[in-house]
Amino acid sequence: MRTPTLIEKMQKYSAQNYFPLPVVLARGQGAKVWDVDGKEYLDFLACYSALNFGHQHPRLLAALKGQAERLAVCSRAFYSEELSLFCEELALFCGMEKVLPMNTGTEAVETALKLARKWGYEIKKVASDRAKIIVLKNNFHGRTISIVSFSTEPSYRDGFGPYTPGFEVVNFGDVAAIENAIDENTVAVLIEPIQAESGILLPPTGYLSELRKITRKRKVLLMLDEIQTGLGRTGKDFCFQHEGITPDVLILGKSLGGGLLPLSAVVSSAEVMRVIRPGQHGSTFGGNPLACAVGRAALDLMKKEKISERAETLGKIIRDELMRTPLPKVKEIRGKGALVGIEMAESSGGARRYCEKLATQGVLCKETHDFVIRIAPPLIISESELRVGLQKIIQVIQAG
Repeated sequence: MRTPTLIEKMQKYSAQNYFPLPVVLARGQGAKVWDVDGKEYLDFLACYSALNFGHQHPRLLAALKGQAERLAVCSRAFYSEELSLFCEELALFCGMEKVLPMNTGTEAVETALKLARKWGYEIKKVASDRAKIIVLKNNFHGRTISIVSFSTEPSYRDGFGPYTPGFEVVNFGDVAAIENAIDENTVAVLIEPIQAESGILLPPTGYLSELRKITRKRKVLLMLDEIQTGLGRTGKDFCFQHEGITPDVLILGKSLGGGLLPLSAVVSSAEVMRVIRPGQHGSTFGGNPLACAVGRAALDLMKKEKISERAETLGKIIRDELMRTPLPKVKEIRGKGALVGIEMAESSGGARRYCEKLATQGVLCKETHDFVIRIAPPLIISESELRVGLQKIIQVIQAG
């Protein structure tokens, strides 16, 4: 079927909870995708960092197919070989001790929230049902009721009350605001090292290291949501490594599943993780052998293909190409590694119109928060492919 027919079917039969560009994809390979009409595109979105390894990576496909032929799913009522190996390899890769596997990023965030509250009651001795978690303005951690309860984006939040209590919102990038918000009931601070969904917003240099000192001093867990920034995207294995710290709780997802299937995890110390006991938390598909086999292959690729170093190289090319050309309609270009936001001036008419034009030119980007064009290609993209896409972006912005 052709594009108009399939879009019509989506509009007729599917809930309209997304506002996609008018492109119907059918196939992908590496950094390229093709629509149902055979048109080729460069993927500059990478499914919000779920496709750090690109589309259909042969080594990941081999892991998927090989495990699917042996054992895809089994109950956590039993041990499984792949889960045991995955937990060991992910813990060592993160430099931490314990892994709690889930499926989606949102599930991992919910898991971390439960973990923090349980730790607060059992270890910090916070009074029952008084635990407080500090979160940041403009955050994006998912779309469950509890998570949208502390969102500051009206479109994520409005109409979904009553909201889950126990959260306090402070300004992103302001260490003093977090320190002032900590009280005897505070069990954790939950943050994204870079607020990707909110327009690639970066905190001041030293923010994470100062926050690490404060949370240690005040006996509060530092929980980092690296679902979008982790596994190489910012030029390090994890974004927190840019400041030489380690969080108490690390939340991972998206590309952990190799861009092939959902896989997420909460990684922490043995001291923190021991508060979760049998029967208190779980997931039917969390840690299934199929996902774990792909996750292990993804971690192996991280090391053998030097994905983080590759992201640093790509990021430099992106910023150099964009900044060497005068772009009067651009307000700011910001980012870290291969996660870059182009913020358009208010007079530009918004980012959506540029993303729509880019799609006609064979480059797939997506607007975020109205005025930011997000640039985050697969980390396996060739430099020549990257430069071709960047030149098209520059041309479209210049043409207005």
